[in-house]
Amino acid sequence: MGAVLRSARPLQLTLAMLKPDAVAHPLVLEAVHETILNNKFLIVRTKELMWRREDSQRFYQEHSGRFFYQRLVEFMASGPMRAYILAHEDAVARWRSLMGPTKVYRARNTAPDSIRGAYGLTDTRNTTHGSDSVASARREIAFFFPEFSESLWYQQDEPRLRCGLAHYDAGERVHSLPMAGRTESS
Repeated sequence: MGAVLRSARPLQLTLAMLKPDAVAHPLVLEAVHETILNNKFLIVRTKELMWRREDSQRFYQEHSGRFFYQRLVEFMASGPMRAYILAHEDAVARWRSLMGPTKVYRARNTAPDSIRGAYGLTDTRNTTHGSDSVASARREIAFFFPEFSESLWYQQDEPRLRCGLAHYDAGERVHSLPMAGRTESS
C-alpha cells in the first residue's frame, strides 16, 4: 500500500483536511486516503473530528468579513471531518498540487486528475483543505493536534522516517516507526 518514502532532503510537515463532503462518502474518503499513500506521503497523525460552529469560526477567522465566510463556517460544522499531519519533501506544495485549484470549475478544467477536480462539488464543498505555507502548516497542525510536538518529531522521528524506516499501520491508518532497538524480524 504505497511505497515507503526515502529522502535525502529533510521532510516537511503540512496539515491536510478532508471536509465533510468527502467524509460523508466512504468511497471518496478511501480514494483520497489511497491518493495520499500512492503519492508517498507519510501519515504522521490522523483523526476524525466534528467541529462546533465556534471551532469553524476560530479556524477560518482570517476570512471573517469575506463573502464566503458564513457559508464556509456553517459547512465546516455540518459533519465529521478528517485531519492529517502529512510528511514529504516540500509537503506543503506537493499537497496543494495534489488537491488542485480551490475553485472546482477551474480544477475540473486545468487539473481534472486532482482531488478537487475528481471529487469537488462547489468552491466550498471542494473535498479538501491544505496549509498554504510552512507557517500556516505549523499553526494549523497546532490547532488540530495540540499534543503534537513538531520539534520533538524533527529530533526523533524525521531522520528515521526519511531513511525509509516507516511502516504503514493499516489499522491505525498512519505510518509508524519500529521501536528503538528492534528489527522488523524481532
